[in-house]
Amino acid sequence: MKKKLYMLLLGCKPHNRFTEQHDVFFGIGESLQDLVPSIIAFWPEAEGKIHIDAWRTVSNVNGYTLQIIPANGIQNMEKNNNHLFFLNLGGYKENDFEEYHYKLLVVAPDKASAIRQAKHTAFFKHNASPHIDDKYGVDVDDIYEIDEILAPSFKENYHLLISESLTATREDDIHPEYIKLDRLKDI
Repeated sequence: MKKKLYMLLLGCKPHNRFTEQHDVFFGIGESLQDLVPSIIAFWPEAEGKIHIDAWRTVSNVNGYTLQIIPANGIQNMEKNNNHLFFLNLGGYKENDFEEYHYKLLVVAPDKASAIRQAKHTAFFKHNASPHIDDKYGVDVDDIYEIDEILAPSFKENYHLLISESLTATREDDIHPEYIKLDRLKDI
């Protein structure tokens, strides 16, 4: 079986917190079950009481195909100027006690280009005013190149190969579902 890049929305309620907390995790494996030790190491404050709220494999992003290759297989490869970015957009609605978030993957040559692409999403368009002081709108809360946020064990052993797709590819399916880590062996 070949290795895949996974994007997971993790949830837990750490000790002394009043509401469930969330974070995004990226990992490489043949299955979700392969990621369990890395997930637990990623969020030690959760004391192993973590669940998955949503997940997807990452193989097709805005017209690009992504593959996982062994790190030692990149010596003779041509340098690709594109990178995979994760963006976390935040926005508010008037009279609503919540900050809404939209998580987005973008292939782009740099962070500025990735942000420009994010401004064309429906989330950004529906919250068009800038997120400044007392105005309601959208802000890029976080932006990371995936290589920046992968665990060292993944970065040492694997490389993400990004290729422009020659055929039309649809984005990967998103699986919004509650899964306890100990149930992954059943999936």
